[in-house]
Amino acid sequence: MNSKEKEYIIIGIDGGGSKVSAGIIESKDISTFTIKSLSQQYYNERSEFNSDFSPVSMDIQLNEYNTEDYNVTNDEVLQGNAIIESFHNSIINLNIDKPILMGIGMVGLKTKDLRGIGAIANGPRIPNFCIQLEDAFHKSNIHLHKPIQYIGSDADNCGIGEEYGKDGLFKDIQNGYYIGGGTGTADALKLKNELIPFDSISSWIAKSWEILNENNISMEQYTSLKGIQSIYSNYSEIPINELCNESIYANEIFSRALKNEQAALLTCADITKYMSTLIVERVETIFSGWQNKFGLLNPKHSLLINNHPYKNNLLERIIIGQGLGKLFHLSKNTPLLWDPLHNNIYDMIQKSRVLPSEAKKFLFENGTLKKGFIMTSNLDNSALLGAGVTAIYS
Repeated sequence: MNSKEKEYIIIGIDGGGSKVSAGIIESKDISTFTIKSLSQQYYNERSEFNSDFSPVSMDIQLNEYNTEDYNVTNDEVLQGNAIIESFHNSIINLNIDKPILMGIGMVGLKTKDLRGIGAIANGPRIPNFCIQLEDAFHKSNIHLHKPIQYIGSDADNCGIGEEYGKDGLFKDIQNGYYIGGGTGTADALKLKNELIPFDSISSWIAKSWEILNENNISMEQYTSLKGIQSIYSNYSEIPINELCNESIYANEIFSRALKNEQAALLTCADITKYMSTLIVERVETIFSGWQNKFGLLNPKHSLLINNHPYKNNLLERIIIGQGLGKLFHLSKNTPLLWDPLHNNIYDMIQKSRVLPSEAKKFLFENGTLKKGFIMTSNLDNSALLGAGVTAIYS
């Protein structure tokens, strides 16, 4: 790989709901990679970006996604152009003087050829994403070592980053679950020592955003920073746009909870309750199969089957990453979030009717959860790192 690295530079790029990050990926061996330099751009830094953009309804998006007949609106085109330009500028800002080998991750459902965005909750559809980005590179004389192969899942890339990144928390275990929270929620699994994309196991397990609690609210509401802000908005009766204008995000909400503000305390209680519920669902579903305790967001989603090839495997580690991981790391040695999460999970596993006593003994230690069962990741850009690794091995 060293000889090839002299010919081109490896780039990872990760597009989220509000910003894009790009970085140069380097390695000393085939199993450990690091980010040499980083470039970020928020979409709203582009003058043409519409902060009041309203996405097409998901019913319409999913119908057109299923038929592959996209009727992209003019507003989507303009918003998409601003996002493409943000991706383009994030690469320009890395000051690269060689051809680039690029791996991309992006939120949203991908088109059939995996080179476009066919449906997305909070943004514009961009069915010709890779073509538009490649055209932008061509016009600015940025040379690609080879065309962009596909747009990967940001969630899958988080798992790849934890597997191949320096200090990655998937590296030393056989079975683990990663939950990362930013604008949305990223789910990643490692089972029987292999990274398993959620899309490949959708017959027996659902992503966080697909699972509904008893109030028919998506679990993503409690596991993403945007969702946490929304919960606080409801309790405090402060509109979201006002919270954003005053820079009241998850960390500030947590700080207010530590000062015993009621709306913030209620928000933290909800996060703890439903994070615990989700994590125990993961443990039970992997070990014993789907228990049909939850609803699914898409009413047309097939019923999840109980049987799957990974049954009787216990998760060794739960990794909390991205902004959500930072929030939980911040909460250590406080009375909120971190300790209550552990206590809730312990109690729920203790009462579980589907986990045998042997499984519970494996997860417990001295009357609490085993030390290191839940960990916070310090790989802030695991998705970006994972995207770059996919470019190498594609």
